[in-house]
Amino acid sequence: MKKLVLLGALALSVLSLPTFADEKPLKIGIEAAYPPFASKAPDGSIVGFDYDIGNALCEEMKVKCQWVEQEFDGLIPALKVRKIDAILSSMSITEDRKKSVDFTNKYYNTPARLVMKEGTVVSDKLTELKGKNIGVQRGSIHERFAREVLAPLGAEIKPYGSQNEIYLDVAAGRLDGTVADATLLNDGFLKTDAGKGFAFVGPQFTDEKYFGDGVGIAVRKGDALKDKINTAIAAIRENGKYKQIQDKYFDFDIYGK
Repeated sequence: MKKLVLLGALALSVLSLPTFADEKPLKIGIEAAYPPFASKAPDGSIVGFDYDIGNALCEEMKVKCQWVEQEFDGLIPALKVRKIDAILSSMSITEDRKKSVDFTNKYYNTPARLVMKEGTVVSDKLTELKGKNIGVQRGSIHERFAREVLAPLGAEIKPYGSQNEIYLDVAAGRLDGTVADATLLNDGFLKTDAGKGFAFVGPQFTDEKYFGDGVGIAVRKGDALKDKINTAIAAIRENGKYKQIQDKYFDFDIYGK
């Protein structure tokens, strides 16, 4: 009888304990193939600016982050079927995407650039791209831009599953170049051994029609999570945590104007 009383008391005490296990984790979708924003360390863990920002936001909101890896073009479908609660994977805020998801305020903003062989001349009119094979990440804003702006000028647009695959084919000469986020290209390719002999060419691309109002975190339509994340973004900007993470990866203000 004493044992039953003791077991009952223990069960009640466990149920009454306020633990983090009782809280639902925030499932965040990310593609870990986009250095310096998100990539895999030698031990298989995720590292990068996006990953650190996400963890800082979860800490600020006092929730547990549960990271879910997904190829970029599968992130929005995964969000819609509730496989994930949010997308934090360098996704630009565009009018087209706003039809499917809600976005938080931006957490960074950088232009897109074109990378080709060093010394290649590309004018603002981009007419030199006729007949050139340009690699883009499938499902990205850069693919849409390339198909609607570069393809009509005669460029051959080649979609890939990841930017890392594109780098391999650019370095091997199977592609003439690639268009993507400038910071990504600089840190993920130009500063590496594989990127030697390549450089930014042509103008910066900032057209809001394609590149939107910066990079934000996507949530489902009407989800109150958006406001909670916006509050957390403002908080880490204010308390210095954002700058601490930024300075770990960049030597400039990536938040933008």
